[in-house]
Amino acid sequence: MALVTTAEVCDANSQLIASGELRALQPIFQIYGRRQVFSGQIVTLKVFEDNVLVRELLEEKGNGRVLVVDGGGSLRCAILGGNPVVQAQNNGWAGIVVNGCIRDVDEINGCDIGVRALASHPMKANKKRHGEKHVPISLAGTRIRDGEWLYADTDGILISPTELSV
Repeated sequence: MALVTTAEVCDANSQLIASGELRALQPIFQIYGRRQVFSGQIVTLKVFEDNVLVRELLEEKGNGRVLVVDGGGSLRCAILGGNPVVQAQNNGWAGIVVNGCIRDVDEINGCDIGVRALASHPMKANKKRHGEKHVPISLAGTRIRDGEWLYADTDGILISPTELSV
């Protein structure tokens, strides 16, 4: 999505919006990381106050993908911290969207990766390995499926079932 904003994508695709194919997440996320604009194919993860699977996925090669984590909207602990984000950056992930909290904000803000989360929290998550990879998730008013495409910039986040050519 080179130099095309999410707003321009919406303006040019009113039929996809009307049909529900192109969806915008509700504007609930804070912007972290040095990469404010990012896009890629989605990998989904559903966890609650547990970050073992988050770390496992980010240790894989990202190949420009975006990890979207439904953390249940928990504001009681962080499910993503600086070390996994550095690992994600080094492994070629384009971005991470967390329906929950992060920590180590200064470290994350120094990374060349896009990160969105609800807030920051100093407490760490559990390590019980509870959760589900590659499952449909719902967050910010939108159903998101593994393999769909995410487009993010400072205006918001869009989800599409297919890669957009604009």
